[in-house]
Amino acid sequence: MTRERISVMLADDHPVVREGLRALLAVQPDLELVGEAADGAEAVALAATLVPDVVLMDLVMPELDGVEATRRIRDVSPMTKVIALTSFDDDDRIFPAIKAGAAGYLLKDVRPQELVDAVRRVHRGEAFLHPVVAGRLMQEVAAETKTPGADALTERELDVLRLIARGLPNKLIARELDVAEKTVKTHVSNILAKLHLSDRTQAALYAVRERIVELE
Repeated sequence: MTRERISVMLADDHPVVREGLRALLAVQPDLELVGEAADGAEAVALAATLVPDVVLMDLVMPELDGVEATRRIRDVSPMTKVIALTSFDDDDRIFPAIKAGAAGYLLKDVRPQELVDAVRRVHRGEAFLHPVVAGRLMQEVAAETKTPGADALTERELDVLRLIARGLPNKLIARELDVAEKTVKTHVSNILAKLHLSDRTQAALYAVRERIVELE
């Protein structure tokens, strides 16, 4: 049985970068390049037409930057996952990109295998952060004022939240806790509702910020 391929779109204003990514994706049996954009505005328009599974998004581009392009893509194509792929690891770009809806944040020095693994994991609904970015996030959020809300979660919901922060999908969380996957889905919905969060990426960041889990 042929496995369904993950459709990927590139958004980067540097032709050499797109060429390298194109070559990398071409040798992956489960990934399919469906389109390329050279600026943020083109990326939004192309994503609305192609509805790709995953977009690899540069953050510094003409016409429209990657953060705003990510926000607009998430509006016009909610099922599309965006991975920020950039040379910058400063807070002025990391936090806005994640708040805009990026499910992953990678630096361009990432190893090719890590990049394709990130595409697969994000497509499965997991969050994926470059280790350098994860470290910076931990340092920054640890200094922020603690946000109320964690005390509203049950012990089992806290267990689920810790596993979300580790990047586990519902199926593996169910196996880890020895419960039905449907039960995990209910817990995830309750967690997001109680904490007023929009998705699993935000939940994972919340868990780090509140010291519910620590990144290794």
